[in-house]
This record gives sequence, structure tokens and C-alpha cells, in this order.
Amino acid sequence: SPWNPLFQAMESEISAAFDSGEPEDILSRAFKLTVTREDICTLQPLGWLNDKIMNFYMGLLVERSKKEGYPAVYAFNTFFYSKLSSTNHKGVKKWTKGVDIFEHDVILVPIHLRIHWTLLVVDLREKTIKYFDSLGQKGDHICKTVLKYLEEESKEKRNIELTASEWTLHSMGTEEIPQQNNGSDCGVFVCKFADFISRDKPIIFTPEHMPYFRRKMVWEIIHQQLL
Repeated sequence: SPWNPLFQAMESEISAAFDSGEPEDILSRAFKLTVTREDICTLQPLGWLNDKIMNFYMGLLVERSKKEGYPAVYAFNTFFYSKLSSTNHKGVKKWTKGVDIFEHDVILVPIHLRIHWTLLVVDLREKTIKYFDSLGQKGDHICKTVLKYLEEESKEKRNIELTASEWTLHSMGTEEIPQQNNGSDCGVFVCKFADFISRDKPIIFTPEHMPYFRRKMVWEIIHQQLL
């Protein structure tokens, strides 16, 4: 309820993040990222989330996954897929230096398609690659590109051949996942798809939750802590 003092304190803090101070003020620092007020303002109603916000939020999900009871999550940054699709495995080989992505349960790949955010999720436990698009477009070719990457990464890093035929690739249909009802919420959808998946929870939110999710994300990024 609005009478809850904690809720009120959070609300005033969120409003202050949007309204008081200079665009270049630094509001949060972690994961080798610096988030300014200007970045945070992309979380205002109908704002388009930028790479900083997307990558910071993925960092928070990975951090949470280190706790007991959560699947182990690895997240690529938002520039990974565009680099992979414009080059090949060699072009992104260094991105996983010192990391064995196959030691994780879930791999998140946020994807920026010019003016739209989508999410690809690799579940190494189930051997599935799923594509989540809040505008309902199919991403079968994206799933295939990432499977090929996984095959090459596995060979290179662990000297293990993946059997492609054991893998299931699937673009989620509009009846399987919620869809955005405006032209600006795709980034928030991607963050929340990733949030629910990284807790092994069914995706049950709706477009009506978006204004609330945006404000909550402001608080979480500033405090570097997921509620």
C-alpha cells in the first residue's frame, strides 16, 4: 500500500533518479559498467532501454545466480550476437577467455536487432535453445547461429563434439509468452524474460506490469540488488 514507508521511500528515490541532477551524474557502478542519470532515464515510461541498462541488469541476474538454489547463469553482453553474426566463432573467441560457459545451467544472450531487443536462452540441462521476442517474430536462424557457435566453442574449449541432433531449437510463439502492446517496452520484456527464466519460473507477467517493472529496475540498478 502507498502508506508503506519503505514503498514511499523507494518511490521518492526513483523519482529523484529521473528528475534531480545532471544527465552525466553517475548513479551506479558495477560489472565494469558506469550507469548515469541519462542511462537511468531510458527506464522512464516509453523510454527505449540502452545497452548500459540491459548489460547492468544481466549482471544483476548473474550475480543472483551465484546464490544457493538458483540455476547457474552466464550472460553474454548485448554486443556479442551482432559480432558473432557478422563474423564467426573466431570473431568472438576471446569473449569467453578463462570461462567455460558449459559449466553453467543457463546462458542468456540479449540481442539487439537495430531498434528491437530480443532474448535467446540456452538451457544446457535440457539441451534447448529458445528465442523470445515480445513482437512475436521468429528467430530460427538466430537459434541455428548460436548452436553452431556452441559446437565450435565446445570443440575449441573442451575438445568435446556437441551432437546437434540432440538439441531442440524453438522460437516462442505469441501464445506462449506475453507480447508488448507498444513500440518501446521490448527491452523491459527481455530483462523480465531473463529474470523469470534465471529463477526457473514460468513467465506469467503481462504488458500491464511494464510501468511497475521499469520503476523497480531503477531501484534495483541504483542499489545493485534485485528485489
